[in-house]
Amino acid sequence: MPQEEITLNPDKWIDNYADYLFNYAVVRVNNSDVAKDLVQDAFFAALKSAKNFQGKSTERTWLVSILKRKVIDYYRKINSKKGKAEVRMNFYDDGENEGSWLEERVPQSWNNETEKDIENLELKKQLDTCIDNLPEKYALVFRMKTIQEFETEEICKELDITASNLWVIIHRARTQLRKCMEDNWFNN
Repeated sequence: MPQEEITLNPDKWIDNYADYLFNYAVVRVNNSDVAKDLVQDAFFAALKSAKNFQGKSTERTWLVSILKRKVIDYYRKINSKKGKAEVRMNFYDDGENEGSWLEERVPQSWNNETEKDIENLELKKQLDTCIDNLPEKYALVFRMKTIQEFETEEICKELDITASNLWVIIHRARTQLRKCMEDNWFNN
């Protein structure tokens, strides 16, 4: 009896596997933001290497194996001395303050709790301003997925978009937010 050939369906990956892959990653890295990034990296890597899929495993098993490699790469990077030296905290991209901090030399904590509270409130205010300056759809999708923690399927149904489109919007929103924060928060 011939075995049925398994084909990839990237348009369904987010709907079918995003939550499973996220849960897989978050258990291993213990950080939801890192887990989200790793899952996104795994999806992009899978899209790039889709032509190499041989159908010897299920789609989910194949995606999990890609995610496993992303998790391993993540730990290799943060645990190696060279990796720690390469992970930089970028605060200034240009001007007289140009430069970055090596992760291993970033101040670990402040002693004054009041200063931390004020700093956090100011940071939240600036982040809210940056989100408000995003294109309307980007801001809506970003808030629903990242802040309100709606499931991918719910957002897609509500906004009538594909899961792939949702992740592109999230990526673009993050890129614009990073630029806004660098320009308006880190340079003040």
